[in-house]
Amino acid sequence: MKNNRIGKTIKELRCEQKISQRELGVKLGVCNQTISFWEGGQREPDLDAVVKIAEYFKVSADYLLGLDDF
Repeated sequence: MKNNRIGKTIKELRCEQKISQRELGVKLGVCNQTISFWEGGQREPDLDAVVKIAEYFKVSADYLLGLDDF
């Protein structure tokens, strides 16, 4: 993937909250390897996952996608 903006944002938010990939995976209902793939740019979350991630971190989906500052 050329632009891994969403993966970088997920990692930044996760690190700010000082939680592991495993802990985030449990909260979102995915395995920690899925989180690793998202953050590393090997895969992108589907729309349902984007919504769950945005809700968990209390940010907009646009923010996750790099379209907004919040």
